[in-house]
Amino acid sequence: MADFTDEPWLAEDTAQLRLYALTGGRTRPARALGLVSRVRAAPGLAPSTVDRLGPESAQVLELCGREPRSVAEIAGRLGVPVQVTKILLSDLLDSHVLVPALPPREADGSDPLLLEAALEGLRSL
Repeated sequence: MADFTDEPWLAEDTAQLRLYALTGGRTRPARALGLVSRVRAAPGLAPSTVDRLGPESAQVLELCGREPRSVAEIAGRLGVPVQVTKILLSDLLDSHVLVPALPPREADGSDPLLLEAALEGLRSL
């Protein structure tokens, strides 16, 4: 006979289930994004587009609305694993809600962020 208790049945894996639902079961992003890849909100987004976003996507849009943010920074602020963040950002890039943020034109060759991005690109070859 089963032992039923009055304790709630909250499974310890509910966080994993939430992440699975957030990514639609996918484990890889459609776009290649590095930890230092930066994105920003697309200019001139229609309010109807913003209204259709899920809570995490809306939070990303809010984070990237004023200045570009890196994948690592967005993951930290959302409190989700980097791979999940990459999938979410890839979807937002594909739907043109986010756009890649390019380094400023006046960036010199000694900029640490630029050097890190170049190094990461070389490692991926």
